[in-house]
Amino acid sequence: MKGDALDPAGLIREAFRIDGITAADCRVIFLDWAMKRSQTGDLRARVAALCDQYADQPADHPMMQTLKAGLARSPIARRRGGRAGRAATQDDEPA
Repeated sequence: MKGDALDPAGLIREAFRIDGITAADCRVIFLDWAMKRSQTGDLRARVAALCDQYADQPADHPMMQTLKAGLARSPIARRRGGRAGRAATQDDEPA
């Protein structure tokens, strides 16, 4: 095992070690990490644990910012089908 229980492949750990890593690179690494671990347990809890684990890293590091963004709640857009979906869409359109 390269990493630990939270990050078995060591993806997040290595992101903190890469000089000049960009926010876009960190988002790709985070997505890869999340997709590999998404089937086991609460993703938000694991991201919070990673934030705690790497709390000694600079707050302005792109990976730390990506982890913090991963904790932020965003509204989930739900797709509505059938009559209810068409009615909502028609109500939103200008006359």
